[in-house]
Amino acid sequence: MEVTKKQYSAITEQCRSLFKNKMTDYGAAWRILRLPSLTDQIFIKAQRIRSLQTNKEQKVAESQESEFIGIVNYSVMALIQIEKGIAEQPDLDTDQALQLYDQQFQIIFDLMMKKNHDYGEAWREMRVSSLTDLILQKLLRVKQIEENSGKTLVSEGIDANYHDMVNYAVFALIHLQVEAA
Repeated sequence: MEVTKKQYSAITEQCRSLFKNKMTDYGAAWRILRLPSLTDQIFIKAQRIRSLQTNKEQKVAESQESEFIGIVNYSVMALIQIEKGIAEQPDLDTDQALQLYDQQFQIIFDLMMKKNHDYGEAWREMRVSSLTDLILQKLLRVKQIEENSGKTLVSEGIDANYHDMVNYAVFALIHLQVEAA
């Protein structure tokens, strides 16, 4: 599990760095996005990854890696929106946004460690394409929960699905990094 912690931390630092740089470029404009808009952004990224994995020809030079990082960061934004609510105007500076980002990632990391212990790092035997499909499945679940006004009878809530999507995307990024090495 020490290797996982190290790899996971390296990936999350990469995602955090991009989030910070985009905050510098754009500010917190994302704070006006409603959850369905964030879900749709993540869906577009997951569909793009699936397309990259299945199509032989690629016309736009974007990598799976950049799309998985987008899934991570948009999911964290969604979790912040769940916690803080939607803003009418950008209302966070970079330091505030990073503090919220780090708080969400601590929750996600703690969940990963618990599940990783219980599942015995089964994700290491999974294919990146399977992780992509699981993210898409989670997105379809979130869309259904959103259609149900956030109500579920027996299922986890939207936040649990975003947590899982982040972890699946980080696992995929670890796989891709290991393959490239």
